[in-house]
Amino acid sequence: MVTTLAALFVFLALVLPDQIFRLPPGNFWGTALVRVPIEGLLAVALLLVLPERARRITATVLGVLLGALTVLKIIDIAFFAVLARAFDPVLDWMLFKDGFNFLTDSVGKGGAIGVAAGGVLLAAVTFVAMTFSVRRLSRLLPSHPRLVRGGVVTLSAAWVTLAVMGFQLVGGIPVASQSATDLARDTVLAVPKDIEDRKNFAREVQDDDFRTMPQDQLLSALRGKDVIIGFVESYGRDAVENPDFNRPVVEQLRTGQQKLEAKGFHGRSGYLTSPTFGGGSWLAHSTFLSGLWVDNQNRYRNLVATDRLTLTSAFGKAGFRTVGFEPGVTFAWPEGQFYGYQQIYDSHTLGYNGPMLSWSTMPDQYVMKKVQDYEFAKPKRKPLMAEVTLTSSHTPWTPVPSMLPWDQIGDGKVYGPTVAAAESPQKLFSDGKKVKQAYAGSIAYSVDSLLSWVQEYGDDNLVLVLLGDHQPASVVVGTNSTKDVPISIVAKDPKVLDRISGWGWTDGLTPAPGAPLWPMNEFRDKFLTAYSPQGEPH
Repeated sequence: MVTTLAALFVFLALVLPDQIFRLPPGNFWGTALVRVPIEGLLAVALLLVLPERARRITATVLGVLLGALTVLKIIDIAFFAVLARAFDPVLDWMLFKDGFNFLTDSVGKGGAIGVAAGGVLLAAVTFVAMTFSVRRLSRLLPSHPRLVRGGVVTLSAAWVTLAVMGFQLVGGIPVASQSATDLARDTVLAVPKDIEDRKNFAREVQDDDFRTMPQDQLLSALRGKDVIIGFVESYGRDAVENPDFNRPVVEQLRTGQQKLEAKGFHGRSGYLTSPTFGGGSWLAHSTFLSGLWVDNQNRYRNLVATDRLTLTSAFGKAGFRTVGFEPGVTFAWPEGQFYGYQQIYDSHTLGYNGPMLSWSTMPDQYVMKKVQDYEFAKPKRKPLMAEVTLTSSHTPWTPVPSMLPWDQIGDGKVYGPTVAAAESPQKLFSDGKKVKQAYAGSIAYSVDSLLSWVQEYGDDNLVLVLLGDHQPASVVVGTNSTKDVPISIVAKDPKVLDRISGWGWTDGLTPAPGAPLWPMNEFRDKFLTAYSPQGEPH
């Protein structure tokens, strides 16, 4: 019995795919068990020819290595389930803190600690059990050498035949397995790959046609305008298109569009592909504002140490006052200097005295009221470029307040009863269907906060860029979703939208399924081109 369990444990460690949640339902065991692992065959062949002492030492080393690869594979499975990508063993360690915070919001501090402790214990047990299993199996090999050799030869021939044929069962998983080898190779190559990527990225940073554009030309078509770039946290394509939960968002976009049109505003919308999924908002923000693809922490750190022209600094160079409203910033944020903000309003300087809303430090409507009070209401001011990050739609999507009359918001204490009466994240996350609806409701609120501000305070010179940073976690959209996010540009001056008439975007605030889709890093150059002299309509 123990030997059978040891063999099954080693076999599953060798063949288990790291994207098991993407397999068709009911096919997990069929896909996992009907595979031939070449690594196992090679290990058996090696151990069989070694003398006893060398075999024992080699088995121990192989067990430790397989244990390490198994732990990495388990981490990969979790990353694919939540972030729709593999774990980077060089760059992704900091994300474990974000994962812990997500669990804290979802199941409470005690539950999060329990999960973290369980993960550490699982890793330790995996190492010990894998080493024990390989050593136990290695001791049995000399007992039946002919049978073992015959099995290795037969299965090796089968592996070669299946590999040449590319034979697969379900889920795109090949029967001729080499997943452990692939994982080991990718892990070992991660370091030189990241070093090479750093060199390539340094060259990309310096490649910038707009860096030397004369000040009087840069964004000349927006002179005299006020521009708001509004990031809505987790506002992904599924919020617009997924029929399981998109209704509140679609209705809010439709209602907001009608109200804006009654005020003389019009919009056009498309899609961008974000560099991240389910989290890592700073990667999306830096990609959008810098015009460079920033999909990992290494690129982000290298970027913010440069003088790359961002959308923010481009507006500053063009004579705009550039400000950032960042309610999610709770510590020192030196990156603000890189982006080119002349002033940053964070969680400590927005004057909020109400309760926190889980991860979100304050409601979005409150933030938009401070955008008005702190900047737009100033007399005799310069044209503004304000980047506003709206966080009420950040996981765990509860509590989400209701919209209030703008003159009743005050210092935020008015939100106390709403937060006190809200459903706890722990209770919400016990029901997957309710999680999706709560997510959609939070997006609708965030969008409403921004559009209602435009309706209340927007004038003839306002230009709004509204977009999402990334899709929500897989708990909402599944593991096969895209990384696409909606983006809209809203203005009252028809000349503003005329400058992007060649983009092919959908009229209104809801992009059509076939609306243009660009990588997020391409937006900066397209925007700067459209609103500088070379973007003059022909």
